[in-house]
Amino acid sequence: MRLHRNLVFAVIDGLSEIFNEGAYADKVVQKLLKRDKRWGSRDRSFVAETVYDIVRWKRLYAEIADVSEPFSRENLWRIFAVWATLRGITLPDWKQIEPTPTRRIKGRFDELSNTRKFRESIPDWMDELGEKELGAKWDKEIAALNQQAPVVLRANSLKITRDKLRSILEDENIDTEFIKGYPSALQLTERANVFSTEAFKNGLFEVQDGSSQLVADFLEVKPGQRVIDTCAGAGGKTLHLAALMENKGQIIAMDIYSNKLKELKRRARRAGAHNIEPRTIESTKDIKKLYGKADRVLIDAPCSGLGVLSRNPDAKWKLQPEFLDKIRQTQSEILESYSKMVKPGGKLVYATCSILPSENQNQVKEFLTKEIGKEFIFVKDKKVLSSESGFDGFYMALLERK
Repeated sequence: MRLHRNLVFAVIDGLSEIFNEGAYADKVVQKLLKRDKRWGSRDRSFVAETVYDIVRWKRLYAEIADVSEPFSRENLWRIFAVWATLRGITLPDWKQIEPTPTRRIKGRFDELSNTRKFRESIPDWMDELGEKELGAKWDKEIAALNQQAPVVLRANSLKITRDKLRSILEDENIDTEFIKGYPSALQLTERANVFSTEAFKNGLFEVQDGSSQLVADFLEVKPGQRVIDTCAGAGGKTLHLAALMENKGQIIAMDIYSNKLKELKRRARRAGAHNIEPRTIESTKDIKKLYGKADRVLIDAPCSGLGVLSRNPDAKWKLQPEFLDKIRQTQSEILESYSKMVKPGGKLVYATCSILPSENQNQVKEFLTKEIGKEFIFVKDKKVLSSESGFDGFYMALLERK
């Protein structure tokens, strides 16, 4: 493989923004891909995949290169040289790249690979927490979360069947396969830009991870019900609920961020979902107005996001232990307050994209001991580990109000 100077410079610039300025990897990559109109799809995928790869393995590569943060440009080139060497790529004779000690790099890699926190490239505190909460499963789980996430689509049943979508995509040269146990899902056999397809523009599918597709089903919605999605965000699960309800009934999609709800409106238009009413949460009044009014409530709670590290590898470096304490407190308050929207006989799903019991089953257990919690019965829950499913780590619990 030959390295092209302008592509590698783009990678170095991107890494500098992510590591030294705290920018989000996905936003940086989006911007980099617009840098040169002459780049073909192979060039763009080199930039995107190399940036994500080095972000994912930052700690390991920095240890091998013997450099520490904040990274100077010179140090970023050293990290890049480690990445290239471990991939068997011959480094060009550029003045930015020092003579690279290939044998030392490989030796150091073998040596560091014996210690999990270096091998899996994670901060010490995260390694300790994972082991404390998941025990023997942590080893396999963190290894799975370091794999590149598959691209999974959800066929929009308001407009098309999954089988028909598959053949339409085939006509657009995009190959997919069915996934057993995921009734609306298609997985890409190789990565491609699905957003430029006619099928996407016509609202025939959404990009949604397999685990995330389980949540709306778990809520057991029926056409004609009144459903509240309390932390709707840009609406991945809201749109799935609309499809399961066949556009009948009402979905109130709530969030504290109105810009996310704007995006949801746009997506709903494309998907042909007409039963969604976005509402920004401006104060507790907005919640109290709905007490006892909903047949179904979904609380897709804010969380550490540890189950989606394969999708957001920079979260490993942005997350702080004190944030976790704060988010657990928030989860507990949200569950206590939002659960009151469920009417007697109605159902509630509490879900997170975390793999930590302290954010998941322990939250539910604690909720059930509270005054409002005593009005609910625990029906079932599902713990999805990335190492077992091949998709994101997730948790969901179904509760019913007496």
